[in-house]
Amino acid sequence: MPIFILEKPILSIFLAYVAIISIISIVVCIYDKKISKKNRVELRTPEKTLLLLSALGGSVAMFVTMLIIRHKTKHVKFMLGIPLIMIAQAGIVYLLFHFGIL
Repeated sequence: MPIFILEKPILSIFLAYVAIISIISIVVCIYDKKISKKNRVELRTPEKTLLLLSALGGSVAMFVTMLIIRHKTKHVKFMLGIPLIMIAQAGIVYLLFHFGIL
């Protein structure tokens, strides 16, 4: 068992949360791409949901997935918004480490 799990359980919980929200973000992004190709507008994932998943911690996974599968790459809202979310999240994580919370 890695030492950080024993010494910092909050860090383990944080990493598990980020992993889970990242997997959810990837699945939702791929699902939306598949549905968009079938032209089933009623089944599409709302853009707000994709951005919310990014804001909740899945921004890196969402952004990489979007680039790989070429989904929403022509939308400024996503190509600028998600990197801005990542920058904000990096700042928050830095502060959490700086103040010893993580």
